[in-house]
Amino acid sequence: MADMSASASLLVLAAEEFDKDKVTPGVLGFIVFAVMALAVWGLMKSMNKHMERAKMVGREDEAAASDTAPSAEAASTASAPSAEK
Repeated sequence: MADMSASASLLVLAAEEFDKDKVTPGVLGFIVFAVMALAVWGLMKSMNKHMERAKMVGREDEAAASDTAPSAEAASTASAPSAEK
């Protein structure tokens, strides 16, 4: 019981020392911050997913380019000797 009265007296002292001109964020500030943090987390997750897709498309494009490049080089080298004759 003595502990409760001590903590109650501390609350009264804290309330008396509270500056009413000071602005504090409170619960609304915490909620806004938490929503913004969740939004940033979601955006980062989405960005990572899109970056992985872009890497896959880039690899597919490089593979397609490397597949067509040797055949184009072979065709040009095959036609070049016949043109020299």
